[in-house]
Amino acid sequence: MPWDPTKMADWQIAEEAEKNMPTPEEWRERLGLEKDEVIPYGRICKLDFMKIIKRLENRPNGKYINVTAITPTPLGEGKTTTTLGLVEGLAKRGKNVGCAIRQPSGGPTMNIKGTAAGGGNALAIPMTEFSMGLTGDINDIMNAHNLAMVALTARMQHERNYTDEELAQRGLRRLNIDPTNVEMGWVIDFCAQALRNIIIGIGGKMDGYMMQSKFQIAVSSELMAILAIVNDLKDLRERLGKITVAYDMKGNPITTSDLEVAGAMCAWMRNTINPTLMCTVEYNPVLVHAGPFANIAVGQSSIIADRIGLKMFDYHVTESGFGADIGFEKFWNVKCRLSGLVPNVSVVVATIRALKMHGGGPKVVPGRPIPKEYYEENLELLEKGIANLLHHVGIVKKAGINPVVCINSFPTDTKDEIALVKRLVEEAGARCAVSNHWRYGGEGALELADAVIDACEEKVDFKFLYPLDMPLRQRVEIIAREVYGADGVTWTPEAEAKAKRFESDPQFRDYMTMMVKTHLSLSHNPDLKGVPKGWVLPVRDILVFSGAKFLCPVTGTISLMPGTSSDPAFRRVDVDVNTGKVIGLF
Repeated sequence: MPWDPTKMADWQIAEEAEKNMPTPEEWRERLGLEKDEVIPYGRICKLDFMKIIKRLENRPNGKYINVTAITPTPLGEGKTTTTLGLVEGLAKRGKNVGCAIRQPSGGPTMNIKGTAAGGGNALAIPMTEFSMGLTGDINDIMNAHNLAMVALTARMQHERNYTDEELAQRGLRRLNIDPTNVEMGWVIDFCAQALRNIIIGIGGKMDGYMMQSKFQIAVSSELMAILAIVNDLKDLRERLGKITVAYDMKGNPITTSDLEVAGAMCAWMRNTINPTLMCTVEYNPVLVHAGPFANIAVGQSSIIADRIGLKMFDYHVTESGFGADIGFEKFWNVKCRLSGLVPNVSVVVATIRALKMHGGGPKVVPGRPIPKEYYEENLELLEKGIANLLHHVGIVKKAGINPVVCINSFPTDTKDEIALVKRLVEEAGARCAVSNHWRYGGEGALELADAVIDACEEKVDFKFLYPLDMPLRQRVEIIAREVYGADGVTWTPEAEAKAKRFESDPQFRDYMTMMVKTHLSLSHNPDLKGVPKGWVLPVRDILVFSGAKFLCPVTGTISLMPGTSSDPAFRRVDVDVNTGKVIGLF
């Protein structure tokens, strides 16, 4: 320890580290948990949230640290790697520390991105379980979501085939569901572009109701968003019953409660309420709860995981999806508003080579060699790209939170390049630390850990970007201008009509605004890198998550179902038939 990640793949490092991984019983003793607060799942365990939070309710909260990043590029920023490395660094400084990260989706794991377990010596273990289903939360969400669609489509078939009297004999009332106005679709946890638009119910009258339908990726389900924001099982059950599945012929919502399926959905999700406990390769505690896809849903590790982490640890690190314009904005204006928790500091992760791409560097194509501009010194390209980093620092500062920039170091970074980033960041009024956690684990993250410890001692003047009583279109306008840097917002006639209806209906006034936007640019156009100027944000639709109580303005051409590439990761994943171990995960 540490292992050499230049010579070992992540799955090989994980395999070595897992040989000495604490058992659930060892974790119980180490974390001071009661016997009935630990729920074993093979090599890992879940934590009984309700029992832990009740026992520790009077314990003061620890320091609350958020990790976000610059605008993502194919070269990566290493946000999860930095989250885990920071935990390892704080532990090396003798701090009682843990973190909360999100469970990876099978779609990206088997596609281009690979797993979200971090990397090198800042890696979450056991890696195979983490990457392939863990304790079943996503599967349970998938079943609960699809059960709602089963209930809807079965009801539509029966309403078509039976008279009102025959329905009444079966204990049903006619809902008059509009087949052209169905809010939900089906979910699967893979990137399956062939399922974006489908026809279901083909066959005879006993084969369902024939209509157009759709699939989206499982972690973009409203149920995942609900899991990220609930406070307990009671809250989960209530929100599941308010989900809008479709509308009737008069435009009234048909909910899961109308379909009498919410209770069964909650039964499927009953175990998802408890976070999973894993660890770093240096055996620091890692809570895993809720899922990714901040450009579609909330994309945060859960409020539940943060609540118990803040009670269990003196320093609790939590991860937000994508860049500060998406993940941090939702952490700031949605998650913190719902949880009542105030962060002490936010870490903005950047790499030298990703900043060069934002400075106008050549396109990177997966499977092809990385252009030399990204591993040779180029201060001009880098300085142009630092504008993107400073924009994200500015977003964090708007919240009144202390930003710490982490330069996630690569061997190709030069002293002059690092010095340039540090100088410009510090001139912008933020701390900047270099971290080499990928190569050296906690020892490589000490500079970052020290910067975070110092920042946590400073006063935070936390404030939301907008009040909750601000009308929807004004909220979108202020997010577009103040966070994304747009000149304004345009609305399609359909989207504007929806917005006006939501603004005039009192039931929507306390709904959160959950923007749907590409993560690959500050704008709606993924091809615009750096800090785009002279553009407006086009809103084309508004999704309604009535259980989560989210209104989701949809911008650009973003899809709720990603596609699988021509060179997906699953081509390199296999099983060692002699040991049964999974190989090739990255």
